[in-house]
Amino acid sequence: MNRRDVMQSFGLGVIGLSPSLFPRWMPKLAFAPHGQTANRDVLVAIFQRGGMDGLNAVVPFGEGANYYDRRPTIAIAEPGNGDESAIDLNGFFGLHPALRPLKDVWDAGNLTVIHGAGSPDPSRSHFDAMEFMERGTPGVKTTASGWINRHLQTASWQNDSPFRAVGMGALIQSALRGQAATLALQSISDFHLNGRDDQLAGITSTLASLYSVAAPNDLLQREAAQIYATMDILRELDPDNYQPSYGAQYPDTEFGQALRQIAILIKADLGLEVACVDIGGWDTHENQGGANGTYAGLIGEMGQGLAAFHLDLTDYMSGVTVVTMSEFGRRVTENASEGTDHGHGNVMFMLGGGATSQVYADWGGLATDQLDDGDLKVTTDYRDILSEILIKRLGNNAVDRIFPGYTPSMHDLLTAR
Repeated sequence: MNRRDVMQSFGLGVIGLSPSLFPRWMPKLAFAPHGQTANRDVLVAIFQRGGMDGLNAVVPFGEGANYYDRRPTIAIAEPGNGDESAIDLNGFFGLHPALRPLKDVWDAGNLTVIHGAGSPDPSRSHFDAMEFMERGTPGVKTTASGWINRHLQTASWQNDSPFRAVGMGALIQSALRGQAATLALQSISDFHLNGRDDQLAGITSTLASLYSVAAPNDLLQREAAQIYATMDILRELDPDNYQPSYGAQYPDTEFGQALRQIAILIKADLGLEVACVDIGGWDTHENQGGANGTYAGLIGEMGQGLAAFHLDLTDYMSGVTVVTMSEFGRRVTENASEGTDHGHGNVMFMLGGGATSQVYADWGGLATDQLDDGDLKVTTDYRDILSEILIKRLGNNAVDRIFPGYTPSMHDLLTAR
């Protein structure tokens, strides 16, 4: 019986770590043993599901008419035209005005922007494109594991924590799936045995006796003991009374709560290695809006959440790397419904101790003859970015096994630990 079997055995009858207990916003987490992250960053991988419009997140206002004429109702004004104009970064690119909270991160030197990034696979299918990216093998549907799981498998510091690989919910991210231990932890507060309150103490005592938690002598009992120990730790974190540092204010959304939970775990020094978080709703075919509207609300939520996470973890960010990605960008020209359809090239953000405030772009341009079938070209493979994180910040050089068949290029996007 393996760890997953143990967890499933706890799910029988009236007791169990049922996915139905947990709110959807909780991140899926993988833990390293206590004290094993001293020389490596904690990785927080954020997936923007639905296909984010990168051209309105980091606006290429320097393109002039090539950008503005193609987006008559949704374009973001050039910097210097009020609060609803782009926030200048380098004289050519600017942040969407709703990303103003990230300007502080940029000014602190901890925000790297990569434009024209993405998967080389041309699929415009949400499902296919997400699977390709998360499994780290664009165009290949038979890859059984995700790139993060292969990172965990190939890491030199193998981890025997029971919370490294528990697939409790059907929504665990594809990037985490595979043989290495991962856990879909959906709530620190609610991570306990399910059942009636007046019966939980007795149930817990009976199970502890059944699995010889106090003195385990076989694999199954050791697994059970570790599960009980981790439940005790999570219960002591007292997340309901957590006060973020430096006045950080997370958005009161599923995404904001997920980042808040991750911050708690990092501060608790539980050996968190990797956390995956989703933020959805980016499929803006209709009424996308410009400086205001649907898209502005989404990008504002993301920016506020990331900025709060950065501020809350001010004393920890030198050991944390955050990376964002989306399955594809949007077409350059807006459609007849004042939205944007599925495109290709996009924007990725990196925050953390290794980030250097720069906009990296092997920029192909937005003139007609510079586009890829009407889309922004992908000029930086997302695997290059992830490989640089793996090597420079996570201490894993086995990128040939994490991204099989691909030889990444390094772009000096990060400083090494």
